[in-house]
Amino acid sequence: MRQNLRNGLTMAFGLLLLAIPALAHHSATAEFDSSKSFSVKATITKLEWVNPHVYMYADVTDESGKVIPYSFETGPPGNLRRAGVVRTMFNVGDVVTIEAAVAKDGSKHLGLLKAVHFADGHTIVFGSAADSEGKNY
Repeated sequence: MRQNLRNGLTMAFGLLLLAIPALAHHSATAEFDSSKSFSVKATITKLEWVNPHVYMYADVTDESGKVIPYSFETGPPGNLRRAGVVRTMFNVGDVVTIEAAVAKDGSKHLGLLKAVHFADGHTIVFGSAADSEGKNY
């Protein structure tokens, strides 16, 4: 009986440890509203190309000249790489126009990347064909 209890507790503890990564991950649809988007002209300041999500950081200058830092999230690096998007497509200092879905919690300087438009005219689109036209990543 005592051995069964110990085995049961060990198994329960093991299952709990396996569940912890799932608790840390979140769904983009839980955090962002893809039906509402915004667009900003920004300068890329940093890229975090790590699991579970890639983050792009950029500075936006408002009408008064104040520089405001923004954060943009997108999918995991592996998914982007399989779709043909790699870190070297983005450089710190690039001036781009970013389209993003708004954060559901009302955060004004946070978004889910929908598209990045570069000064030379090319665009990288993130998400599904329902979100935008063009090549999707």
